[in-house]
Amino acid sequence: MKKICHMSSAHHGLDIRIFRKECVSLAAAGFDTHLVINAAAADVSEAAGYGVTLHPLTYVPESRRFSRMSVHAWRCYSAAKKLDADIYHFHDPELMPYGLMLARAGKQVIFDAHEDLPGEIHSKDWVPLPARWILASAARWLQNFGVARLAAVVAATPFIGSLFDGIAKRVVVINNFPLIGELSPQSEDETNPRDSVCYVGGIDEIRGIREVVQAIGRTQSRLLLAGKFAKDAVRNEVMRYVGWSRVKEYGFVDRQKISEIMARSFSGLVTLHHVPNFVNSQPIKMFEYMSAGVPVIASNFPLWREVIEGNECGICVDQNDPEAIAAAIRHFHERPEEVARMGKNGRLAVESKYRWDCEEKKLVALYRDLLGY
Repeated sequence: MKKICHMSSAHHGLDIRIFRKECVSLAAAGFDTHLVINAAAADVSEAAGYGVTLHPLTYVPESRRFSRMSVHAWRCYSAAKKLDADIYHFHDPELMPYGLMLARAGKQVIFDAHEDLPGEIHSKDWVPLPARWILASAARWLQNFGVARLAAVVAATPFIGSLFDGIAKRVVVINNFPLIGELSPQSEDETNPRDSVCYVGGIDEIRGIREVVQAIGRTQSRLLLAGKFAKDAVRNEVMRYVGWSRVKEYGFVDRQKISEIMARSFSGLVTLHHVPNFVNSQPIKMFEYMSAGVPVIASNFPLWREVIEGNECGICVDQNDPEAIAAAIRHFHERPEEVARMGKNGRLAVESKYRWDCEEKKLVALYRDLLGY
C-alpha cells in the first residue's frame, strides 16, 4: 500500500477540504493516508475512524503569524519527512521551501492552491498598503518558481488553476464542492419554520459583516451568525449597530449545528466585498447553502451570478449596499413559495453537478497516475 502524506501548518482540526474531503477520499481509495496538521487528541481518534493517521501539531494562534510561518512550518515538515511517504501534498504557501526539499529528495510533491496568493495579499490590512504590490509580486514569483519544480498543482477553482497554466508541470482543478447529504435540507414534515437568515463562516470587514448587520436591522427577520470574528474591534463595532438586536451569535460551531442553523433559514448570506481573492472564488458556503436547500443572497460578481442566477437559486445584490441586502431578505421573507422553489433548485444543482464525489475521482486519478498505477 502506497503511503501518502498531507501537510498543513496553517489549518487546524479536521479541516473540511483537507481532511473530510481529500484525505478521507484517498483513504477510501486504498492509500495509506497520513495528515500532519494542528490538532487535538480527539481529532486523532476521529480521523482513525476514517482510516486516516493524524499526526498532531500544537496549534499556533494567528496572532503569532511569524512563528507559524517559520518555526511551526519547520516542525510540520520535520514530522512529515519522518513518514517517508511516496507522495507529499501540502496546503500552505509557507511550506513551499519544504516541498522543494522533498522534491529534491526524490518524492512526488503536490501543492494544493486554495487561494490566489497574490490577490489575497492585496486584501491583508496587516500589510502596509504601499508594500502590498511589492509583496504580492514577490509572492507570485516565488510561488511560480516553486510549482515549476513540483509534480503537480491541485487548484481549488478553475481561476486559480489558470494562474499556473504554462508554469506547473501539471494542473488539476479539484473544486471544493459539498459532500452530498452532509447538510441535508429540511424535511417536508418539519414543524420548525424557516424564520431567519444565516451567515456561516469567517467574519470580518471584507466578508461584509458591517453591511449585513446594518441590513438585518432594516428587516423583521433574525440573523443566525455562525463563525469566529477575526478581530475583536470589528465585533465590538457591529455590536453597537441597531441591527445587532436581531442577531443570534453562535460563534464557531460543528457541522451538525451548521445543519440545524441552515434548516431554520429561508436564505443564506455570502455578500463578500469586491477584493481580488473573492471575485473569482467559489465560496464553499454558497454551495453548502444550496446543498441544504437554502436560497442564496450573494455579491453581484459575474462568476457568482452565473451559478446563482443560472440555477435560479438565489439573488445577487450590491454587497456594499445594506439596503439592497435588506430588500433581498425582505423579498424572501415575504415569499415562502419562492424560497421553496429556489431552495429545491439549488439542491438539485448541487446533486447534479456541484458535488464532491465528482472531484474525488479526479484526485484519486491524479494520485494513481503519479504512482504509476
